[in-house]
Amino acid sequence: MEIEQPPAGWTPSSVGGEFMERNGPLYWKMTDDGLLVGLRIEKRHCNPRGVLHGGMLMTFADMLMPMAGHAHPDIGRRFLPTITLSTDFLSPAPLGAWLQGQARVLRVTRNMVFAEGLIHADATLVARVNGIFKLGEPLAKLRGDADR
Repeated sequence: MEIEQPPAGWTPSSVGGEFMERNGPLYWKMTDDGLLVGLRIEKRHCNPRGVLHGGMLMTFADMLMPMAGHAHPDIGRRFLPTITLSTDFLSPAPLGAWLQGQARVLRVTRNMVFAEGLIHADATLVARVNGIFKLGEPLAKLRGDADR
């Protein structure tokens, strides 16, 4: 099966380092409504039933919310390690679908970021997520990271 390219207007992301290089690739797109994060669901992302593995969906969520934090003016490009991640699985996400998420930062404290998001596979809502992340060091200080 040939891997379909992302929809027009999406940019590859290097966030997540080697882990996401192996498990992605992730894409991002800035809209008037905020940052969107996307992934084409490949066979390697699926469980034996041919739908996105729950662990991969949670990995996507764990990247989505910090990336939304990177776009937030009070946070910027900082390392945001996960404290808590909660996922409500609402529907299966099939092989070949375009997985797309949008998250929003609910609150930023001196040490933590609270966020929530929705994830769709094509037009179907597949998950509702929320998380708490530690406000860490700037990414540029950690490894000279330049893109989303």
